[in-house]
Amino acid sequence: MVLINWTEQGARDAKSTVQRYDAAEAAGAKMGVTFKSFYWTMGAHDAVGIVEAADDATVSRFILTVGAQGNIRTVTARAYTRDEMSQIMKGMP
Repeated sequence: MVLINWTEQGARDAKSTVQRYDAAEAAGAKMGVTFKSFYWTMGAHDAVGIVEAADDATVSRFILTVGAQGNIRTVTARAYTRDEMSQIMKGMP
């Protein structure tokens, strides 16, 4: 899960946010990252995306690549499905 906030640069160019998303989605596909969902939001964050990739390093590489353009700052959290969480809990003492 990626929480997204626009930088000052990104906010100045808010009108191109949909095009920037489309470009990020295309870049992600080339890097092995799939957007499962994406929403522009009101409140503490400007957008939130749910992405999937083969591993965490692929997601990190993608987020760093998009962030280097200077339009967004992100907070990334690893999320778990019900089945994944069940497996994690089975390993608890």
